Amino acid sequence: GSANQPITFYRLSVQPGLFGDFALVREWGRIGSGGQMKTDWFDSEADAKDARFSLHMQKAKRGYS
Repeated sequence: GSANQPITFYRLSVQPGLFGDFALVREWGRIGSGGQMKTDWFDSEADAKDARFSLHMQKAKRGYS
């Protein structure tokens, strides 16, 4: 990126829910501002981790770290 572009972040985490389900939490935005969050729910930790991996690979192709 160029020097005048804001630094952005993209974070993926898998978190257990209250009812045996699992959340894939996505957070993104500019560092220093609030950013945005999206949560997708899955029946198993394995499903949530598979989705996290797929999203990570998509973002890596677009230059996010």
